[in-house]
Amino acid sequence: MVTLDQLRLDMEKRLAIDKEIHVVEVQADTLEDCLADAAVQLETNVQNLEYEVVEKGFSGMLGLLKKPWHLKVYENPEIIQQKKKSADEAIFSDSEMEEENKIVDKDGIYYVHRFKSRICIKVILPVGRGKPVNYKMILEDCRRGDTTSLEEGDIKKYAEKGTDGEYKEVGLYNHEPAGDAVMALDVADDEMQATITVSPPSGSGSEITKDQILAALKTQNVVAGISDEKIEAFLDNPVYDMPYVVAEAVLPVHGRDAYIAYNFETDRTKLRIKETENGQVDFKELNLIQNVVEGQPLAQKMLPQRGKGGKTIMGKYLEAKNGKDINIQLGQNVRLDSDGRTVVAEKSGQVMLVNGKITVEEVYEVPGVNIKTGNINFMGTVICRGSVEDGYNIKATGNVEIYGSVGNCQIEAEGDIVISQGVMGRDEGKITTPRSVWARFIQNETVRAGEYVIVNDNIMNSNVTAQRKIILKGKRAQITGGHLFATEEISAKNIGSPGGGTETVLEVGIDPQKKQRLIELQELQGDLMKELEEVDLNIFTLENQKKIRRSLPADKEESLAKLMQRKGEITEQSNEWTEEITQIQQRLAELKVVGKVNVSGTVYAGTKIFVRDEKDEVKSDCKAVCFYYENGFVRRGKFDPTQVTADVELPDGYSSN
Repeated sequence: MVTLDQLRLDMEKRLAIDKEIHVVEVQADTLEDCLADAAVQLETNVQNLEYEVVEKGFSGMLGLLKKPWHLKVYENPEIIQQKKKSADEAIFSDSEMEEENKIVDKDGIYYVHRFKSRICIKVILPVGRGKPVNYKMILEDCRRGDTTSLEEGDIKKYAEKGTDGEYKEVGLYNHEPAGDAVMALDVADDEMQATITVSPPSGSGSEITKDQILAALKTQNVVAGISDEKIEAFLDNPVYDMPYVVAEAVLPVHGRDAYIAYNFETDRTKLRIKETENGQVDFKELNLIQNVVEGQPLAQKMLPQRGKGGKTIMGKYLEAKNGKDINIQLGQNVRLDSDGRTVVAEKSGQVMLVNGKITVEEVYEVPGVNIKTGNINFMGTVICRGSVEDGYNIKATGNVEIYGSVGNCQIEAEGDIVISQGVMGRDEGKITTPRSVWARFIQNETVRAGEYVIVNDNIMNSNVTAQRKIILKGKRAQITGGHLFATEEISAKNIGSPGGGTETVLEVGIDPQKKQRLIELQELQGDLMKELEEVDLNIFTLENQKKIRRSLPADKEESLAKLMQRKGEITEQSNEWTEEITQIQQRLAELKVVGKVNVSGTVYAGTKIFVRDEKDEVKSDCKAVCFYYENGFVRRGKFDPTQVTADVELPDGYSSN
């Protein structure tokens, strides 16, 4: 049930809100112009306004009978309340900040003026450690030959507590109107400015008051841009016999043009070399490539802004220009998002601004990889027209094509790696890809390929792994030294070296990655078992001591607890590794591909051939032979040219000559 008290409270709240609503009346040719004018007067946005139509306008016919719109406009009460709440919060936060900020010392000041027949003072209190105003000095300035009365108590009170920025009456004097200051108001022809020119008072004449200035402005129909701040400043320190501005037009604010906000550096000269943690410059990391991934936002068009209309001091509307729109220039491999103004990458690669168009390049081409380019890390395909010098690396999500040679480098790609010349890794270089590797020769290098390794000349003293096949197809086609793994096939003309010396090991019929992981796990498992033996021995020793003594010292009891905990951890880890080892062994045992080593020329003595973990160490040279697995043993058959892989073709852009 609604009570009278509740109704009274609701009405009081409603009244308080209504008191804060400021209504303006506007007239203009169109409804939009009326609202724009009202927005300027109320200092808000058009969308925050509500209005009542006093008189509906009419655009007329053939320029005749035209009639302006007449509206009463006010700001939405909810918006007013939100602003008030925000202002209160701002005042609260500002007061907190003021407490934190250093207080600037400032002395107190006072002003004494005579308005009409009254003697008035304004006192501004000191700030920080500033000096307060002197009561006696104010009293002395107030006393004059024409002074008739002074309220000394009020003067003393205001000197101590201030006047809150207002002029307070503290006495009277014999006012002679004939000596009053004379004011002339001038309104500029373009209605952009109003100035006053005041002659000083003489004798016991009065100074110009704020009410006089406002009344003069009203008489001249000045309704906008009146500056209370400037009027107050004039009252404090009058400027005589010179024009003084008291009202200025509210100038229109033209809308900002649309522009493109780029999420990348458009000026390549500003790309900076990376620094190490200790601040040194790493000249191998030149940071010349700006990589992006598919779907990444590259830029966004910031929409043009509407202008905010102004107003002359006579209230006439000053039109503002709206910002101009622009078109987004799209290059290759980019598109607009669903919002129509965000540019996103359609493919991964290097983002660039080419002739004003946002472009993503899938291919990055360099004449060579060296100190001029630094290391290359690219989201796409890298083409190197020359060589990759020692110590410089390439990492790409596409193919890597190198028309020269590769030194002691790290080459990593998600596509094929094609090297027209050779690789000289100096036992430190590494090439990795889930696809295939093509090269003229490979020396002292580690190579990991997810499919094929295809070489024209020779593989020497290198560790090479291919998930499918290692094929040497050239005139020499020789494997000398190193350790080679392939699941399906290793094919070459000659394997090993005539004089022995360097160990050459080939393994086929296994999953190289699984095999490597198996070896790693077995080594880890062996280390773990050694640690378990040690832990068991220490536990046995401590438990025997406990049986004999019936108790252990606190430190040894703690050691026993830690040893028991570690034993549990070792057992748990060992079980996990044992399970993984079993799974890998089952995978290798079930591998359908048997694996072959096919040699058209000579396999030299000392070469070790493993087929599905079964070993055949060549004791004497053999020619035109094929090693394969049968009934648990490595068998040797005649070289079968039909077994040499013929289905691996050269990738595009690669020549074996």
